[in-house]
Amino acid sequence: MVTENLKEVRKKIEEACRTAGRDPDEVTLIAVSKTKPVSLLQEAYDAGARCFGENKVQEIMDKYPQLPSDIQWHMIGHLQRNKVKYIVDKAALIHSVDSLRLAQTIEEEAAKHNIRVPILIEVNVAEEETKFGLKTEEVLPLVQAVSAFPHVEIRGLMTIAPYVNDPEDNRGIFRELKKLSVDIAAKNINNVTMSVLSMGMTGDYEVAVQEGATMVRVGTGIFGERDYLRK
Repeated sequence: MVTENLKEVRKKIEEACRTAGRDPDEVTLIAVSKTKPVSLLQEAYDAGARCFGENKVQEIMDKYPQLPSDIQWHMIGHLQRNKVKYIVDKAALIHSVDSLRLAQTIEEEAAKHNIRVPILIEVNVAEEETKFGLKTEEVLPLVQAVSAFPHVEIRGLMTIAPYVNDPEDNRGIFRELKKLSVDIAAKNINNVTMSVLSMGMTGDYEVAVQEGATMVRVGTGIFGERDYLRK
């Protein structure tokens, strides 16, 4: 099932790129594997997946030693500062930085390992009360502050769009995040690139790709419905 689903998602990404006149190689598919057993991740790996997204630090810690070392682990869920030390040297990219305090903690832990940690700034474009992330007008001040940190690299922006029945309803959200990234890139801030736009999930990733996503986070579309009872 996972292998067939992966093929289908990749095909839809290619079609969305064609529609937008984009190169499919510009889009990285992140297989969102939260709550899924290692056996399913291995099946996805065998089908060519190399980027996996997890919501919880503990799941990265558990799965990291059990799977091939060339996997790139993406921390896509809310990250508590007291958990940063566990994954700072394991995550290929932290998508969910939404405060200066969190960025400072990442800087401190990265310095201990003498590494540079790539991050994205999480933006709550729709300003949903139930979601983490900055308002759009709060993003530039945080980017400017974090740009001074020697062990943190800002690579771009991330958003979690609202759950909608019609993916077209989120087109404006994706467009706004793209515009914000272009505006920030134009400021040529040291230690900041806007090369990554992480947006779009199972229900709306095709629209996100059409609007400029460079990373899409697909879980249900690859692995099926999540099992929240699994520990």
